[in-house]
Amino acid sequence: MEDLLDMLEKVNQLSLTDEEKAVAAGYFAATEKDFATFSAVDTDGVEPMVHVMPLENVLREDVSSQPFTREDLQKGAPEAEDGYWEVPRLIE
Repeated sequence: MEDLLDMLEKVNQLSLTDEEKAVAAGYFAATEKDFATFSAVDTDGVEPMVHVMPLENVLREDVSSQPFTREDLQKGAPEAEDGYWEVPRLIE
């Protein structure tokens, strides 16, 4: 485990304290235990899957539309002139 942590420190350009190394070692040990548990399960005859639930694309027709008019959108503008929003100048 120490070799793994040393390699990870080097690859990720980290410098872990002894306490941080102990926490990381505990995490990796728990993960290793989980993998051992998963490996003990008999999966012969089980088809591999990517998602638990089947996914289906819901597509709509690609139709261009303009649901709002310029005037409707400019009703919420603080100021508008000649069909354009007026905003305060930010850069002079």
